[in-house]
Amino acid sequence: MTQLLVVFDVDSTLIRDEVIELLAELAGKRDEVAAVTASAMAGEIDFTESLVKRVSTLAGLPDSVFTEVFERITVTPGAKELIAAIHHAGGKVAAVSGGFSQVLEPLAKLLDLDFGKANHLEVVDGKLTGRVIGSIIDRDAKQRALLEWAEATNTPIDKTVAVGDGANDLGMMSVAGLSIAFTAKPVVREFAQIVVDEPDLTQLIEILQLN
Repeated sequence: MTQLLVVFDVDSTLIRDEVIELLAELAGKRDEVAAVTASAMAGEIDFTESLVKRVSTLAGLPDSVFTEVFERITVTPGAKELIAAIHHAGGKVAAVSGGFSQVLEPLAKLLDLDFGKANHLEVVDGKLTGRVIGSIIDRDAKQRALLEWAEATNTPIDKTVAVGDGANDLGMMSVAGLSIAFTAKPVVREFAQIVVDEPDLTQLIEILQLN
């Protein structure tokens, strides 16, 4: 059995959406937030700074938006098949996101993920405060997550895979045994060992020799 740990980014990787933009749309701030997201993913501005700025636009939204947004997200084609193939080969699947745990948790159940980590939006009296609780999941945090999960599963680092699309993923890609840019920004395409342009994750089944 293949001992493998595959760590995915979430937004625009495991799902086709950017959750922060879906939330911002409900707050009437989508265009403003989308512009900041694009700059952050391209590596033009600091991710933590950009996240704080974007999350602040969500203040006052009812916490029911998490359910509404989860129902609107589109799982990337091939995600379930790829995860099933990894598990069938004896591997583990994780997701680490600069997005939010309130959406990642139900997604992890839906996709049968083994591990997950994301930012947690503060909610007080049933409404978002526009703040994140705890440490922000940035580039360094994603790198640490991959290394921690590799240690926890006794997976050799050369058997780890990082899959992402934005500059925030470069940390985990730099330490993984294999880095895959999936429908990615130019800065990630240049860095990754493998580039996948078609938005279909079943292509990774062959790349990872799981068939």
